[in-house]
Amino acid sequence: MRSVKSLLAAGAASLISSMAFAADMPIAAPPPMYAPPAPPADFGGWYLRGDIGFSNQSVKNIRKSDEAAYSQIGSLTQQSNFDTAGVFGVGVGYRVNNWFRTDITAQYRGKSNLKGSDVFTASAFGLNYNGVDNYNASKSELLFLANAYVDLGTWWCVTPFIGAGVGASRVAISGFTDVGFNNLQVDALGNHFVGGPPVASSATTLNGSKWNFAWAAHAGLAYKVNPSLTLELAYSYVDLGSGTTGVISDFTGLNRGNTFKLNDITSHDLKLGVRWDLSSPPAYMPPPLVTKG
Repeated sequence: MRSVKSLLAAGAASLISSMAFAADMPIAAPPPMYAPPAPPADFGGWYLRGDIGFSNQSVKNIRKSDEAAYSQIGSLTQQSNFDTAGVFGVGVGYRVNNWFRTDITAQYRGKSNLKGSDVFTASAFGLNYNGVDNYNASKSELLFLANAYVDLGTWWCVTPFIGAGVGASRVAISGFTDVGFNNLQVDALGNHFVGGPPVASSATTLNGSKWNFAWAAHAGLAYKVNPSLTLELAYSYVDLGSGTTGVISDFTGLNRGNTFKLNDITSHDLKLGVRWDLSSPPAYMPPPLVTKG
């Protein structure tokens, strides 16, 4: 009986000692909580751009600056065209978010040869006569635009976009000549008459340039090669304003003080461009493999 009591007392003492030891142990701290990663930022920052392409230009009409010179024109049929010329541009821009961006661009638009002709009837000295004028010249421009674009979503890394721009153009005209024929004749006594062989006339001008308000509409496709590099294939319709020559000298060598004006010059441009994103993080580069020999 005594041995049983001794065993019970020893067991109770051991239980009390274990409970006291457990009470003295520190409580384990809960594992630290980590915040979820932040969503990607909805903007892209600054970028640089470059473009190269070609233009397909047209002009509404060609007129002398002295409109009174045309007051006796009965009819005028004019045709003109420009040769294709190169377009070279650079710019800097900012992506506001994943669908809207803006940039400022500067373009040099290379020399394009102009060929044109007028077929007209006119009245002078009480006589009706016919004639033709043939024009030749070269034209180039500087174009500065502030542009805004809307990206229309991305499929398989291709993003269609549309945009518009406003700015200024400097249209430069050089080498302008006007060679014509008409059937208005004058005899030795100074009397005018119609008939006989065509009479040739010619005029040349000094080089001239003019600044204009300009605007453009854009559309195209962008392909993201990597986070820093995007390629573009784009079309632009550009209104360049008007151009003017220097003063006219006619076939007699007299300086008439007038100029020729090329009114409403427009262009359809096709360009290949590249955008370099300055805000994209550099691509991950694994550390070099180190081995112990």
